[in-house]
Amino acid sequence: MKKSLAVIAALTVLAIPVVCTAATVRPGGYMSGFVGINVNQDASVASTDFVTNRDFNDQVEFDPNINIGGTAGYNFGIVRLEGELSYKHAEIGSVTSQSNGFRFRNVNGGIGALAMMFNGFLDLHNDSRLTPYLGGGIGFASLHLSDTTGFNSNGERIVLYGAADDTVFAYQAGTGVEIALDRRYSLDIGYRYFATGRGNFDSDLPITTSLKFRSHNAALGFRYRF
Repeated sequence: MKKSLAVIAALTVLAIPVVCTAATVRPGGYMSGFVGINVNQDASVASTDFVTNRDFNDQVEFDPNINIGGTAGYNFGIVRLEGELSYKHAEIGSVTSQSNGFRFRNVNGGIGALAMMFNGFLDLHNDSRLTPYLGGGIGFASLHLSDTTGFNSNGERIVLYGAADDTVFAYQAGTGVEIALDRRYSLDIGYRYFATGRGNFDSDLPITTSLKFRSHNAALGFRYRF
C-alpha cells in the first residue's frame, strides 16, 4: 500500500511544471485509453443481519488492483471536455469488527466500480513536449459487491456481505502530464482521486450492506488527436 501511494505521489510531482507559459493549440477531437493501478482507501462498512436482527460495523482494508478505461473528448485549446468510461476493482484484504476488534481470517471478496464520468481539464501549455494539466469530473458509478466470506473465532467460514449492486453519484479530481510524441499521438501519465456516494447493497441473502468507494488511481494512457 505504501509503495503504491509513493508511486502516485511521484506521478503527481511530475505534473507540477517548473515554468509554464500558457498557449493555445489547434482545437480538435481526441480519444484515449488508459490502464493503471487502483488503491482503495479503508472503508467503514455497516451491515445488518436480519436472521439475528443485529447491526455490524466493520473496518475494511483493500488490496491494490486494476484501473482501466477510455475517454473521448474535444480540446478547445486550453480547456478540454471529455466523457470517460472506466472500471476500478479492489479485492477485500481484511475485515475487522469495530465493536470488539476481531479480525476475520482468510477473507474472500471484492468490489468493483463501473463509472461514466463527464470531465473538464485545464491544459497548461508551454514550449516543451510536456503539457501539465489539472481538473476533475462528475458522473455516476455502478458498484458491484461480491459475496464476502471469512473465518470467525470458531473457525467457521461465514458470509460477511452478500453480493449486490447499486448505482451512485461519483466524482473525481486529479492532475497529470501529457507527453507529445508527434502532432497526433501522445502519452498521458495521470493521477485521479475517485469517490462515490454511499452504496446500499440489498442482496438475495438476509443481509444488507452499505459503504463508500474511495480510491487513489494512477494510470498510463495513450491519446490520439483527430
